[in-house]
Amino acid sequence: MKAVEDSGSTVYVFLVCAVAALGGLLFGYDTGVIAGTIPFLTKHFALSEAMLGLTVSSVLVGCIFGACFAGTVSDRFGRKKVLLICAVLFAVSAIGSAIPRNLTELVIARFIGGLGVGAASMLSPMYIAEIAPARIRGRLVSLNQLTIIGGMLVAYFVGFLLADVPDTNWRWMFGSETLPAVVFLLLLLAVPESPRWLAKQGREDEGLAILTRVGGYEHAKAEMAEIKDAITQEENSLAMLFHPGMKIVLIIGVVLAILQQVTGINIILYYAPKIFASTGSAVDVSLLQTVVVGVVNLTFTLVAIWVVDKLGRKLLLLIGSAGMGIFLALVGGAFHYGRFEGPWVLLFILGYIACFACSMGPVVWVVMSEIFPTRIRGRAMSIATVCLWIACFLVSLTFPVMLEKLDGAVTFGIYATMCAVAFVFVLLFLPETKGKTLEEIEKHWMGSHSAASCK
Repeated sequence: MKAVEDSGSTVYVFLVCAVAALGGLLFGYDTGVIAGTIPFLTKHFALSEAMLGLTVSSVLVGCIFGACFAGTVSDRFGRKKVLLICAVLFAVSAIGSAIPRNLTELVIARFIGGLGVGAASMLSPMYIAEIAPARIRGRLVSLNQLTIIGGMLVAYFVGFLLADVPDTNWRWMFGSETLPAVVFLLLLLAVPESPRWLAKQGREDEGLAILTRVGGYEHAKAEMAEIKDAITQEENSLAMLFHPGMKIVLIIGVVLAILQQVTGINIILYYAPKIFASTGSAVDVSLLQTVVVGVVNLTFTLVAIWVVDKLGRKLLLLIGSAGMGIFLALVGGAFHYGRFEGPWVLLFILGYIACFACSMGPVVWVVMSEIFPTRIRGRAMSIATVCLWIACFLVSLTFPVMLEKLDGAVTFGIYATMCAVAFVFVLLFLPETKGKTLEEIEKHWMGSHSAASCK
């Protein structure tokens, strides 16, 4: 398809995608705020390592359920409506996490927030992919990852600034999420529904009007024709995913989702203060080091946004997974030899974060938002996202115990090995989707029994 986009509004599509990406900001804030609260929750509730793992991972149980149901609900009622529900869940969780009388109430409030995180984690990038022009889709979907990191960074700053507030600091950390949740809710009221979802519902005129604002009338007509053609060839059930070409799509989506988590990112994002404390840093110093982690994460996510539509998805994933494995191995070596003096552990972790932010962080979400057919994109992405959050839950639940029982060298060595697995998988099985429309990607999958045909 030769798209004519010069008469559309790049500013309009950017603003719409930026609002949708605020779901990522809440996702990042909700998952990142726990890092600053860990020392104080551990003291307040007298948590063992196992109970700490359960408390931190409670939000992830909610993520699993949120991702599980969000796809089906959004396929039926629309992407925008479910994102509005996510905003409400974030606000309820923030308030509930700030005022618990016991650990059970805190876990329940975090679970509610997890429902919003799980749903937003798949809906925000999917909505952006469905409205963005192909030529800048990678950058705009990566914008969601940028806001995730931005949300985490803000949460880290809040944790650092509130660290010296006596007794109630962790309550203020959790409660501070209420403001961005309300802002997200209000801004969502002004954005349109996904044009591809509208077309699927037979509301083609509405979808065409949105696409016209995005890329101009000629672009909109050509894009809508492709959307309609793709929908007429799709089955309206998950059985479609078990067509010969589609089975490969499902496998790639699920494996990538799992690899994003088991390569160790959340042991850094959730437990950074604990890791730094285990090297001998004081609580306030470890929280400041965590802020530095967030700054590096944000900076290199910007790099990914700049190059993802130029270099492509596959090359970034190969470079990133290789670098991640090397730096995790170096962290493990520092634990093995007990060499914690100087800035080395911090530098190794920052190197890992930089590699993740350029690759597995944003690019996995870009690929997952692109590869599934329009009619069942929500449900199919739910499957991959549920697998992602199950992997994230298991990693977050087991890491404190692994660090205590296996020591840091073995623990980080295991995660470095998983980075090597990710490198091999991407090298052998991942096709390149740079520059293709969603319908072009779908046709390649449907017309082939192997991933190679999409290259």
